[in-house]
Amino acid sequence: MTPLPVIRTRVLGLVRRALPSPGTALCGALLWGVAMGASALVTLLLDDWETPARIRFVSLLYAAGGALAFPVGLFLARLVSLGRHWEVAFAAAFICLLTATIAFTGGLFGLQYRSYYVQWHAPALTITWAFQFVFTMATALYQFIVLGIRLYFPLGFIALFAASIWFARQQR
Repeated sequence: MTPLPVIRTRVLGLVRRALPSPGTALCGALLWGVAMGASALVTLLLDDWETPARIRFVSLLYAAGGALAFPVGLFLARLVSLGRHWEVAFAAAFICLLTATIAFTGGLFGLQYRSYYVQWHAPALTITWAFQFVFTMATALYQFIVLGIRLYFPLGFIALFAASIWFARQQR
């Protein structure tokens, strides 16, 4: 049986090795956020969607979601692919960046969605409020998955592929 301090030391060592440098995380977050925002912007402009103010808002929401997601996705990809072949690193980056980007952008969409409905919800921290919060967020995430993921195509998918190749080459 391995003692607990040894396990803790090993886990902390893995986490330290997987953490990206602050410069890489910041630069990558800015580039990833711009790429995701641009993907949404181009798709909405081509669809001749709503008003310019709403197009800007949605593009900024996607940019913020991408910027928040990149450091987390990069950390998870590095954690999964430590010491593995480049194919594993590519797949880890692809899946982790994709999942983190969708999760963070969907979460921001859900919070914005909830802010609209808050005026009809029960007072905060009651049981009714908790049910309303959970189901409003679940509805928002469902709508984001059905309607919002299309804004990542084709530019967001190309950026995801390029970022995954970059990551796999860095892991060699």
